[in-house]
Amino acid sequence: MDRTDDSLIALRRILRATERYGRDLAQAAGLTAAQFRVLQLVSESRPCTATDISRRMKISQATVTSLVDKLVAQGMVLRQRSERDRRQTHIEVTEKGARTARDAPDALQQRFVRTFEGLEDWEQSMLVSALERVAAMLDPSDVDAVPVLDTADFRKTT
Repeated sequence: MDRTDDSLIALRRILRATERYGRDLAQAAGLTAAQFRVLQLVSESRPCTATDISRRMKISQATVTSLVDKLVAQGMVLRQRSERDRRQTHIEVTEKGARTARDAPDALQQRFVRTFEGLEDWEQSMLVSALERVAAMLDPSDVDAVPVLDTADFRKTT
């Protein structure tokens, strides 16, 4: 095999791992990886606003609103008006959401983070550079990229 084939196989392995994780998470928790990441952030940060989530995940406020709407519908989080500033809405985890966050399968990105943070500084830099280059080669310039390893069908509204 040549390097082109090796690179395509590596990309396919990454995609298959994210697909498998997405299926496992959907089956265990009934959530997409992006919804689960929002649930994690809300569980970790109290109080939490949509703006906080948008900044942490580096996605648009509209995307956060959609993700939170789905979590509210499933009883995982709820929206509460701030008592200090009535213009602000806090997002709070429910008991069901906390239980789901605690019991869900280990997030694929968390496994990646643990391994990545164990690498030497030069290895991290090299890997980030290579991944940025691959992303540029695939030219997803109009994609609102969530820092979550997920390959959900972009045509579905999840």
